[in-house]
Amino acid sequence: MDILAIANQKGGVGKTTTAVNLASALAHRRKKVLLIDLDAQGNATTASGLDKRELEYSIADVLLDDLPIHEAIVKTPNGFDIVGANNELSGSDLHLSQKPENHAILSKAMQQLADMPAKNGRATKPYDFIVIDCAPSLSLLTINAMCATSGVIIPMQCEYFALEGLADLSQTIERLKSLNPKLHIRGVLRTMFDPRNTLANDVSMELIEHFGPILFNTIIPRNIRLAEAPAHGIPALDYEMNSKGSQAYIRLANEIIKQSRQLQLA
Repeated sequence: MDILAIANQKGGVGKTTTAVNLASALAHRRKKVLLIDLDAQGNATTASGLDKRELEYSIADVLLDDLPIHEAIVKTPNGFDIVGANNELSGSDLHLSQKPENHAILSKAMQQLADMPAKNGRATKPYDFIVIDCAPSLSLLTINAMCATSGVIIPMQCEYFALEGLADLSQTIERLKSLNPKLHIRGVLRTMFDPRNTLANDVSMELIEHFGPILFNTIIPRNIRLAEAPAHGIPALDYEMNSKGSQAYIRLANEIIKQSRQLQLA
């Protein structure tokens, strides 16, 4: 089970777009995928085709009320499962801070996934990938995600201050290794990229120079289909498979599947 946290302390970098479309692309590659929405805005939930106001259970019930996580899992019409989020997650840091070992609540909940109850007498196939969509802040929720994962994917736009923000987030991840020694940056993903933009190209070259080994080869372009798909409650791959944005996420999924195999062999 490969657990990936999609995180960036800066908003508006394509974090939720990446979480939803990566989950979709992995599912298109016949992988069993669970998406966990860890952002109170619930955008990943909505973009996956669910009405966040009508969730029977959400990730808030799992984290705050100790609901077994498998009871909060919902099948989406897009080939992957989700534990959704809504505004019940707002202000959760205050409640989480009063719990013992409050950095590891999500990690403990996710351990239950290895022992999911059988259905119709048949064992339940474990997830190949779990993708966690983090809020754009270093809250207790995000710390829980960092402690539940071994790999962080950092989406970022190639814009002014991007390198400084990436350096800050890298330092934060290093500090959190005291809570999760396996934590590392799985890859930096360039998003919303416009090759006609001189600054974007300059920043991309600096990223290659300074972060080359952890930079994904895949670049997510600025693409209208990626922007339109959430309004229809479907990932871009189900909205228009042949769009440049959809094809980019297919390539990213291929990179991650290859990474995952290499890590299993290491």
